[in-house]
Amino acid sequence: MKLKYEKYWKKGKDFLSVDVPILAGAMTWLSDSKLVKAVSDAGGFGVLAAGNMPVDLLEKEINILRDAKAKFAVNLIVIAPNYLEHLKKAVELGVKYIVFAGSFPRKEEVRIAKEGGAKVITFASTESIAQRMIDYGADALILEGSEAGGHIGHVSTIVLLQQVLFSFADKIPIFVAGGIATGKMIAHLLLMGAAGVQMGTIFAMSEESPAHIKFKERYKRANAREAVSTPRYDSALPVVSVRAIYNKGIKEFGKLQLELLKKLNNGEISRRDAIYKVESFWIGALRKAVQEGDINYGSLMAGQSVGLINEIKPVKQIMKDLVSEAEETFDKIFNTAE
Repeated sequence: MKLKYEKYWKKGKDFLSVDVPILAGAMTWLSDSKLVKAVSDAGGFGVLAAGNMPVDLLEKEINILRDAKAKFAVNLIVIAPNYLEHLKKAVELGVKYIVFAGSFPRKEEVRIAKEGGAKVITFASTESIAQRMIDYGADALILEGSEAGGHIGHVSTIVLLQQVLFSFADKIPIFVAGGIATGKMIAHLLLMGAAGVQMGTIFAMSEESPAHIKFKERYKRANAREAVSTPRYDSALPVVSVRAIYNKGIKEFGKLQLELLKKLNNGEISRRDAIYKVESFWIGALRKAVQEGDINYGSLMAGQSVGLINEIKPVKQIMKDLVSEAEETFDKIFNTAE
């Protein structure tokens, strides 16, 4: 893929060994080998979602991508029950890139990944966490703002750019995520020092996405303000906020939290079991939406960028459109400057 403004893409391209440093973020039930391969074939970088899949299935998915010579990472959820087995299997199979997600990896886990030959990518939501991950040996960082879909933090992309990107972009490749849906935004982020971007919602709507057609059609009709973040009612139940399109399922989650808090206060359930029930709710609700097309009670996890996307297109076309728009934006910026 020929790029007129190669120097602005170069840092991310070199790090990921791809044509264009656009990552398709890992989405449970969605980011399977088919979608990841499609992104790689289109010149981008796919991220396989390990979630809590059985270890033998993860091995099968990795081998499919390896045989296809795809450019990809495996996303490991630090809080998943199968996490350590996933890490062991990824290292055993020689996965070249590992993304730690869900929380922050321990130093020992980063060491295991790197000694296995993988480049390590971690999330960083503050300056202190960014520095800790760098000290642990992370090779790159992802800044994901609260505009993103799925499990999110509470700080917006625009603040994270100032807190982390501007402080560390000269030390380590940083990929920006959360609310990104256009090539115009990609161009401006690259000019700010980003090595590339990570996008999820736009690829969830692709033709190659395994999501049910009802799921994709609901995305097409959504506007940005419909993608809401779930509340946390009490610190006694430390749930991670989830951004999804508002529906009856989100109402049910609110009721579940209140029921669990009541049981916690009455000593009827342990904190650990309560948190497990919360995560089980989201796993089941997401499966209902993605696989069964239940748009009323299933979890329609989506970033606020869903309001900017109204077409279902092949991954190849998505990538072509994003890169073309980014290059056109560079043209306009530099021609105006002259």
